[in-house]
Amino acid sequence: MHDLWVKFHNLVNESPSIPILFGLGTVYLSYYLLYVGKKPYIAAKQGGYLQKFVLKYCPSVQKKFWPTFWCFEARAQTILRALLQKGPKFDYTESEPLSLPDGGQVKLDWYCDEKKDDPKQPTVLILPGLTGSSDDCYIRIFVKITADLGYRAVVFNNRGNGGAKLMTPRTYCAADTADLEQVVSHISKKYKDAPLMAMGISLGGMILYNYCARIGGDCPFVGAMIVSVAWNPIKSSLTLEKPLDCFLFNRMLAKSLVEKIQKNMEMFEDQFDVGHILKSSTIREFDERFTSKMFGFASCEAYYQQASLHDKIHQIKIPVLSLNAADDPFSLLETIPVKEMEANDNIACVITSHGGHIGFLDGLWPRRHTYMNRLYAEFVQAVFSHGDELVQS
Repeated sequence: MHDLWVKFHNLVNESPSIPILFGLGTVYLSYYLLYVGKKPYIAAKQGGYLQKFVLKYCPSVQKKFWPTFWCFEARAQTILRALLQKGPKFDYTESEPLSLPDGGQVKLDWYCDEKKDDPKQPTVLILPGLTGSSDDCYIRIFVKITADLGYRAVVFNNRGNGGAKLMTPRTYCAADTADLEQVVSHISKKYKDAPLMAMGISLGGMILYNYCARIGGDCPFVGAMIVSVAWNPIKSSLTLEKPLDCFLFNRMLAKSLVEKIQKNMEMFEDQFDVGHILKSSTIREFDERFTSKMFGFASCEAYYQQASLHDKIHQIKIPVLSLNAADDPFSLLETIPVKEMEANDNIACVITSHGGHIGFLDGLWPRRHTYMNRLYAEFVQAVFSHGDELVQS
Protein backbone atom coordinates (compact mmCIF):
# COMPACT_ATOMS: atom_id res chain seq x y z
CA MET A 1 0.00 0.00 0.00
CA HIS A 2 2.89 2.31 0.90
CA ASP A 3 4.55 1.58 -2.45
CA LEU A 4 1.36 2.47 -4.33
CA TRP A 5 1.11 5.78 -2.49
CA VAL A 6 4.74 6.60 -3.31
CA LYS A 7 4.13 5.84 -6.99
CA PHE A 8 1.02 8.03 -7.00
CA HIS A 9 2.95 10.86 -5.27
CA ASN A 10 5.76 10.63 -7.82
CA LEU A 11 3.25 10.59 -10.71
CA VAL A 12 1.60 13.76 -9.40
CA ASN A 13 4.96 15.47 -9.09
CA GLU A 14 5.90 14.48 -12.63
CA SER A 15 2.49 15.49 -14.08
CA PRO A 16 1.32 18.87 -12.70
CA SER A 17 -1.91 18.59 -14.70
CA ILE A 18 -3.16 15.66 -12.60
CA PRO A 19 -4.01 17.75 -9.51
CA ILE A 20 -5.85 20.22 -11.74
CA LEU A 21 -7.87 17.48 -13.39
CA PHE A 22 -8.53 15.88 -10.01
CA GLY A 23 -9.75 19.22 -8.65
CA LEU A 24 -12.01 19.85 -11.64
CA GLY A 25 -13.39 16.32 -11.36
CA THR A 26 -14.15 16.86 -7.69
CA VAL A 27 -15.99 20.12 -8.45
CA TYR A 28 -17.96 18.44 -11.25
CA LEU A 29 -18.92 15.48 -9.05
CA SER A 30 -19.91 17.76 -6.17
CA TYR A 31 -22.10 19.87 -8.43
CA TYR A 32 -23.75 16.76 -9.88
CA LEU A 33 -24.49 15.24 -6.48
CA LEU A 34 -25.73 18.48 -4.91
CA TYR A 35 -27.63 20.17 -7.73
CA VAL A 36 -28.38 17.79 -10.61
CA GLY A 37 -30.06 14.72 -9.14
CA LYS A 38 -33.51 15.81 -7.96
CA LYS A 39 -36.98 14.39 -7.49
CA PRO A 40 -39.32 15.60 -10.23
CA TYR A 41 -41.98 18.14 -9.43
CA ILE A 42 -45.54 16.96 -10.06
CA ALA A 43 -47.85 19.73 -11.19
CA ALA A 44 -51.33 18.42 -10.35
CA LYS A 45 -54.29 19.12 -8.14
CA GLN A 46 -53.12 18.44 -4.60
CA GLY A 47 -54.95 15.41 -3.23
CA GLY A 48 -56.69 14.90 -6.56
CA TYR A 49 -57.44 11.47 -7.99
CA LEU A 50 -54.81 11.64 -10.75
CA GLN A 51 -52.06 12.85 -8.45
CA LYS A 52 -52.82 9.99 -6.03
CA PHE A 53 -52.97 7.51 -8.93
CA VAL A 54 -49.58 8.56 -10.31
CA LEU A 55 -47.92 8.57 -6.90
CA LYS A 56 -49.36 5.12 -6.14
CA TYR A 57 -48.57 3.31 -9.39
CA CYS A 58 -45.63 5.21 -10.93
CA PRO A 59 -42.73 4.76 -8.48
CA SER A 60 -40.30 6.62 -10.76
CA VAL A 61 -41.87 9.96 -9.85
CA GLN A 62 -40.98 9.53 -6.19
CA LYS A 63 -37.31 8.91 -6.81
CA LYS A 64 -34.55 11.30 -7.77
CA PHE A 65 -33.85 11.47 -11.48
CA TRP A 66 -30.12 11.08 -12.02
CA PRO A 67 -29.39 12.10 -15.63
CA THR A 68 -26.39 10.49 -17.27
CA PHE A 69 -23.36 11.76 -15.36
CA TRP A 70 -21.33 12.87 -18.35
CA CYS A 71 -24.14 14.47 -20.42
CA PHE A 72 -26.78 16.03 -18.19
CA GLU A 73 -26.88 19.37 -20.06
CA ALA A 74 -30.13 19.85 -22.04
CA ARG A 75 -28.65 19.96 -25.55
CA ALA A 76 -26.36 17.01 -24.82
CA GLN A 77 -29.35 15.00 -23.58
CA THR A 78 -31.33 15.89 -26.70
CA ILE A 79 -28.60 15.13 -29.23
CA LEU A 80 -27.03 12.09 -27.60
CA ARG A 81 -30.37 10.33 -27.17
CA ALA A 82 -30.66 10.27 -30.96
CA LEU A 83 -27.03 9.18 -31.40
CA LEU A 84 -26.74 6.60 -28.63
CA GLN A 85 -30.08 4.87 -28.49
CA LYS A 86 -30.65 1.76 -30.53
CA GLY A 87 -34.20 0.68 -31.23
CA PRO A 88 -35.11 -2.99 -30.92
CA LYS A 89 -35.25 -4.98 -34.15
CA PHE A 90 -38.61 -6.44 -35.07
CA ASP A 91 -41.06 -6.50 -37.94
CA TYR A 92 -44.39 -4.83 -37.42
CA THR A 93 -47.24 -7.33 -37.33
CA GLU A 94 -49.21 -5.35 -39.90
CA SER A 95 -48.71 -2.17 -41.93
CA GLU A 96 -52.10 -0.75 -42.80
CA PRO A 97 -52.60 2.16 -45.22
CA LEU A 98 -55.67 4.13 -44.14
CA SER A 99 -57.51 6.18 -46.74
CA LEU A 100 -58.97 9.48 -45.57
CA PRO A 101 -62.17 11.26 -46.73
CA ASP A 102 -60.26 13.83 -48.81
CA GLY A 103 -58.30 11.15 -50.68
CA GLY A 104 -55.24 11.43 -48.46
CA GLN A 105 -53.51 8.55 -46.73
CA VAL A 106 -51.87 7.79 -43.40
CA LYS A 107 -50.29 4.52 -42.34
CA LEU A 108 -50.87 2.50 -39.20
CA ASP A 109 -48.12 0.12 -38.11
CA TRP A 110 -49.41 -2.52 -35.69
CA TYR A 111 -47.37 -4.68 -33.32
CA CYS A 112 -48.19 -7.19 -30.60
CA ASP A 113 -47.34 -10.68 -29.45
CA GLU A 114 -49.39 -12.74 -31.92
CA LYS A 115 -49.90 -15.45 -29.28
CA LYS A 116 -51.59 -12.93 -27.00
CA ASP A 117 -53.50 -11.05 -29.69
CA ASP A 118 -57.25 -11.05 -29.14
CA PRO A 119 -60.08 -8.60 -29.85
CA LYS A 120 -60.17 -7.36 -26.24
CA GLN A 121 -56.44 -6.81 -25.89
CA PRO A 122 -55.77 -3.24 -24.63
CA THR A 123 -54.25 -0.99 -27.30
CA VAL A 124 -51.91 2.00 -27.19
CA LEU A 125 -51.97 4.46 -30.09
CA ILE A 126 -48.55 6.13 -30.48
CA LEU A 127 -48.00 9.47 -32.24
CA PRO A 128 -44.39 10.33 -33.26
CA GLY A 129 -42.81 13.79 -33.31
CA LEU A 130 -42.56 16.41 -36.06
CA THR A 131 -40.64 14.36 -38.63
CA GLY A 132 -40.85 11.01 -36.84
CA SER A 133 -42.34 7.69 -37.86
CA SER A 134 -42.66 4.07 -36.76
CA ASP A 135 -39.05 3.51 -37.89
CA ASP A 136 -37.50 5.88 -35.36
CA CYS A 137 -35.67 4.20 -32.49
CA TYR A 138 -37.58 6.03 -29.73
CA ILE A 139 -40.88 4.93 -31.26
CA ARG A 140 -39.72 1.33 -31.63
CA ILE A 141 -38.71 1.32 -27.96
CA PHE A 142 -42.19 2.49 -26.91
CA VAL A 143 -43.76 -0.12 -29.18
CA LYS A 144 -41.63 -2.95 -27.75
CA ILE A 145 -42.37 -1.86 -24.17
CA THR A 146 -46.08 -1.94 -24.95
CA ALA A 147 -45.89 -5.44 -26.42
CA ASP A 148 -43.73 -6.72 -23.56
CA LEU A 149 -46.41 -5.54 -21.13
CA GLY A 150 -48.87 -7.72 -23.03
CA TYR A 151 -50.66 -5.00 -24.97
CA ARG A 152 -51.13 -4.06 -28.62
CA ALA A 153 -49.32 -1.02 -30.07
CA VAL A 154 -50.23 0.93 -33.18
CA VAL A 155 -48.15 3.79 -34.59
CA PHE A 156 -49.90 6.61 -36.44
CA ASN A 157 -47.65 7.74 -39.32
CA ASN A 158 -48.72 11.16 -40.57
CA ARG A 159 -49.25 11.90 -44.24
CA GLY A 160 -45.98 11.50 -46.12
CA ASN A 161 -44.19 9.88 -43.16
CA GLY A 162 -43.14 6.31 -42.42
CA GLY A 163 -44.14 5.00 -45.83
CA ALA A 164 -47.49 6.80 -45.96
CA LYS A 165 -47.85 8.18 -49.47
CA LEU A 166 -48.68 11.83 -49.97
CA MET A 167 -51.79 11.43 -52.14
CA THR A 168 -53.14 15.00 -51.91
CA PRO A 169 -51.63 18.48 -51.42
CA ARG A 170 -52.21 18.35 -47.66
CA THR A 171 -49.85 17.49 -44.82
CA TYR A 172 -50.33 17.83 -41.04
CA CYS A 173 -49.89 20.32 -38.21
CA ALA A 174 -50.20 20.62 -34.42
CA ALA A 175 -53.57 22.39 -34.60
CA ASP A 176 -55.30 19.96 -36.96
CA THR A 177 -56.87 16.85 -35.42
CA ALA A 178 -58.98 15.68 -38.37
CA ASP A 179 -56.64 12.84 -39.37
CA LEU A 180 -56.33 11.66 -35.78
CA GLU A 181 -60.13 11.58 -35.51
CA GLN A 182 -60.27 9.25 -38.50
CA VAL A 183 -57.54 7.05 -37.04
CA VAL A 184 -59.24 6.79 -33.64
CA SER A 185 -62.58 6.00 -35.28
CA HIS A 186 -60.95 3.26 -37.40
CA ILE A 187 -59.20 1.66 -34.42
CA SER A 188 -62.33 1.82 -32.28
CA LYS A 189 -64.30 -0.01 -34.96
CA LYS A 190 -61.57 -2.55 -35.62
CA TYR A 191 -61.21 -3.41 -31.92
CA LYS A 192 -64.45 -2.16 -30.44
CA ASP A 193 -64.08 -4.17 -27.22
CA ALA A 194 -60.45 -3.19 -26.55
CA PRO A 195 -59.59 -0.38 -24.09
CA LEU A 196 -57.71 2.35 -25.96
CA MET A 197 -54.97 4.59 -24.64
CA ALA A 198 -52.79 7.13 -26.50
CA MET A 199 -49.22 8.36 -26.27
CA GLY A 200 -47.83 11.38 -28.12
CA ILE A 201 -44.28 12.70 -28.33
CA SER A 202 -43.43 16.34 -29.10
CA LEU A 203 -45.62 17.41 -32.08
CA GLY A 204 -47.50 14.11 -31.79
CA GLY A 205 -48.25 14.98 -28.19
CA MET A 206 -49.55 18.39 -29.23
CA ILE A 207 -51.92 16.85 -31.78
CA LEU A 208 -53.07 14.32 -29.20
CA TYR A 209 -53.62 16.96 -26.52
CA ASN A 210 -55.54 19.24 -28.90
CA TYR A 211 -57.72 16.28 -29.86
CA CYS A 212 -58.45 15.48 -26.20
CA ALA A 213 -59.22 19.13 -25.48
CA ARG A 214 -61.54 19.45 -28.47
CA ILE A 215 -63.43 16.20 -27.82
CA GLY A 216 -63.68 16.81 -24.07
CA GLY A 217 -65.86 14.34 -22.21
CA ASP A 218 -66.52 12.29 -25.35
CA CYS A 219 -62.84 11.36 -25.71
CA PRO A 220 -62.61 7.55 -26.18
CA PHE A 221 -59.23 7.13 -24.48
CA VAL A 222 -59.07 5.58 -21.02
CA GLY A 223 -55.94 7.67 -20.52
CA ALA A 224 -53.23 9.55 -22.41
CA MET A 225 -49.58 10.45 -21.99
CA ILE A 226 -47.66 13.26 -23.69
CA VAL A 227 -43.89 13.84 -23.66
CA SER A 228 -41.84 16.97 -24.40
CA VAL A 229 -44.72 18.99 -25.82
CA ALA A 230 -44.36 22.70 -26.56
CA TRP A 231 -47.04 24.28 -24.37
CA ASN A 232 -46.67 27.68 -26.01
CA PRO A 233 -45.38 27.38 -29.61
CA ILE A 234 -45.03 31.16 -29.99
CA LYS A 235 -42.46 31.37 -27.20
CA SER A 236 -40.85 28.07 -28.18
CA SER A 237 -40.24 29.24 -31.74
CA LEU A 238 -38.45 32.35 -30.46
CA THR A 239 -36.25 30.31 -28.14
CA LEU A 240 -35.32 27.92 -30.93
CA GLU A 241 -34.12 30.86 -33.02
CA LYS A 242 -31.38 31.72 -30.55
CA PRO A 243 -28.01 31.10 -32.30
CA LEU A 244 -26.95 27.84 -30.65
CA ASP A 245 -30.38 26.18 -30.58
CA CYS A 246 -31.03 27.32 -34.13
CA PHE A 247 -27.77 25.74 -35.28
CA LEU A 248 -28.26 22.49 -33.37
CA PHE A 249 -31.99 21.87 -33.83
CA ASN A 250 -34.02 24.43 -35.74
CA ARG A 251 -32.19 24.41 -39.06
CA MET A 252 -31.94 20.63 -39.12
CA LEU A 253 -35.69 20.15 -38.57
CA ALA A 254 -36.52 22.90 -41.08
CA LYS A 255 -34.30 21.17 -43.63
CA SER A 256 -36.21 17.89 -43.14
CA LEU A 257 -39.54 19.65 -43.65
CA VAL A 258 -38.28 21.44 -46.76
CA GLU A 259 -37.00 18.19 -48.25
CA LYS A 260 -40.47 16.66 -48.00
CA ILE A 261 -41.93 19.54 -49.96
CA GLN A 262 -39.13 19.24 -52.49
CA LYS A 263 -39.90 15.55 -53.04
CA ASN A 264 -43.56 16.39 -53.73
CA MET A 265 -43.22 19.71 -55.55
CA GLU A 266 -45.77 18.81 -58.19
CA MET A 267 -48.41 18.50 -55.46
CA PHE A 268 -48.01 22.09 -54.29
CA GLU A 269 -46.86 24.16 -57.27
CA ASP A 270 -50.38 25.33 -58.13
CA GLN A 271 -51.18 26.51 -54.59
CA PHE A 272 -47.93 27.81 -53.11
CA ASP A 273 -44.77 29.69 -53.93
CA VAL A 274 -42.70 26.54 -53.68
CA GLY A 275 -39.45 28.35 -54.39
CA HIS A 276 -40.02 30.60 -51.39
CA ILE A 277 -40.89 27.61 -49.19
CA LEU A 278 -37.71 25.79 -50.19
CA LYS A 279 -35.65 28.72 -48.91
CA SER A 280 -37.01 28.31 -45.38
CA SER A 281 -34.14 27.95 -42.91
CA THR A 282 -36.15 27.79 -39.66
CA ILE A 283 -39.32 26.05 -38.55
CA ARG A 284 -41.08 29.39 -38.13
CA GLU A 285 -40.20 30.44 -41.68
CA PHE A 286 -41.53 27.11 -42.97
CA ASP A 287 -44.73 27.44 -40.95
CA GLU A 288 -45.20 31.05 -42.11
CA ARG A 289 -44.72 30.22 -45.79
CA PHE A 290 -46.39 26.81 -45.89
CA THR A 291 -48.09 25.29 -42.82
CA SER A 292 -50.19 28.31 -41.82
CA LYS A 293 -51.35 28.84 -45.41
CA MET A 294 -52.03 25.13 -45.90
CA PHE A 295 -54.48 25.10 -42.99
CA GLY A 296 -56.09 28.48 -43.62
CA PHE A 297 -54.46 30.60 -40.91
CA ALA A 298 -53.87 34.29 -41.50
CA SER A 299 -50.33 34.04 -40.17
CA CYS A 300 -47.85 31.77 -38.47
CA GLU A 301 -48.68 33.45 -35.16
CA ALA A 302 -52.38 32.67 -35.64
CA TYR A 303 -51.47 29.03 -36.30
CA TYR A 304 -49.30 28.84 -33.20
CA GLN A 305 -52.03 30.44 -31.12
CA GLN A 306 -54.51 27.81 -32.26
CA ALA A 307 -52.00 25.03 -31.64
CA SER A 308 -51.15 26.24 -28.12
CA LEU A 309 -51.86 23.90 -25.21
CA HIS A 310 -51.33 26.13 -22.17
CA ASP A 311 -54.74 27.82 -22.44
CA LYS A 312 -56.78 24.60 -22.85
CA ILE A 313 -56.14 22.87 -19.53
CA HIS A 314 -59.78 23.34 -18.50
CA GLN A 315 -60.92 21.39 -21.58
CA ILE A 316 -59.15 18.15 -20.58
CA LYS A 317 -61.72 15.66 -19.28
CA ILE A 318 -59.74 12.39 -19.28
CA PRO A 319 -56.62 11.40 -17.29
CA VAL A 320 -53.57 12.91 -19.02
CA LEU A 321 -49.99 12.49 -17.78
CA SER A 322 -47.35 14.84 -19.17
CA LEU A 323 -43.58 14.54 -18.92
CA ASN A 324 -41.49 17.66 -19.45
CA ALA A 325 -37.92 18.64 -18.60
CA ALA A 326 -37.37 22.04 -17.03
CA ASP A 327 -34.40 22.61 -19.36
CA ASP A 328 -36.14 21.56 -22.61
CA PRO A 329 -35.04 24.07 -25.30
CA PHE A 330 -38.28 23.32 -27.21
CA SER A 331 -40.53 24.03 -24.22
CA LEU A 332 -39.45 26.56 -21.62
CA LEU A 333 -40.27 25.89 -17.99
CA GLU A 334 -42.10 29.23 -17.77
CA THR A 335 -44.55 28.10 -20.48
CA ILE A 336 -45.78 25.06 -18.54
CA PRO A 337 -49.18 26.08 -17.07
CA VAL A 338 -48.47 24.79 -13.56
CA LYS A 339 -51.17 26.84 -11.80
CA GLU A 340 -53.85 25.75 -14.26
CA MET A 341 -52.78 22.12 -13.86
CA GLU A 342 -53.06 22.41 -10.11
CA ALA A 343 -56.69 23.44 -10.59
CA ASN A 344 -57.68 20.58 -12.94
CA ASP A 345 -57.98 17.07 -11.52
CA ASN A 346 -57.58 15.44 -14.94
CA ILE A 347 -53.98 16.36 -15.72
CA ALA A 348 -50.65 15.81 -14.02
CA CYS A 349 -47.28 17.00 -15.30
CA VAL A 350 -44.05 15.38 -14.16
CA ILE A 351 -41.31 18.01 -14.47
CA THR A 352 -37.70 16.84 -14.19
CA SER A 353 -34.91 19.35 -13.61
CA HIS A 354 -32.94 17.93 -16.56
CA GLY A 355 -33.70 15.80 -19.59
CA GLY A 356 -33.70 18.10 -22.61
CA HIS A 357 -36.11 17.35 -25.45
CA ILE A 358 -37.14 13.68 -25.65
CA GLY A 359 -33.90 12.91 -23.80
CA PHE A 360 -34.27 11.86 -20.15
CA LEU A 361 -31.07 9.80 -20.40
CA ASP A 362 -29.88 8.16 -17.21
CA GLY A 363 -27.39 5.45 -16.39
CA LEU A 364 -23.74 5.33 -17.44
CA TRP A 365 -24.36 4.24 -21.05
CA PRO A 366 -28.03 4.84 -21.97
CA ARG A 367 -28.52 2.86 -25.15
CA ARG A 368 -32.02 1.53 -24.55
CA HIS A 369 -34.36 2.41 -21.68
CA THR A 370 -34.52 5.86 -20.10
CA TYR A 371 -36.53 7.61 -17.40
CA MET A 372 -39.07 8.48 -20.09
CA ASN A 373 -39.49 4.82 -21.04
CA ARG A 374 -39.83 3.64 -17.45
CA LEU A 375 -42.49 6.22 -16.63
CA TYR A 376 -44.36 5.28 -19.80
CA ALA A 377 -44.31 1.57 -18.86
CA GLU A 378 -45.50 2.33 -15.33
CA PHE A 379 -48.35 4.57 -16.44
CA VAL A 380 -49.57 2.26 -19.21
CA GLN A 381 -49.56 -0.73 -16.89
CA ALA A 382 -51.36 1.29 -14.21
CA VAL A 383 -54.07 2.57 -16.56
CA PHE A 384 -54.87 -0.86 -18.00
CA SER A 385 -54.54 -2.74 -14.68
CA HIS A 386 -56.16 -0.23 -12.33
CA GLY A 387 -58.28 1.82 -14.69
CA ASP A 388 -61.34 1.20 -12.56
CA GLU A 389 -59.89 3.67 -10.05
CA LEU A 390 -59.76 6.32 -12.75
CA VAL A 391 -63.30 5.58 -13.93
CA GLN A 392 -64.68 5.74 -10.40
CA SER A 393 -62.96 9.07 -9.84
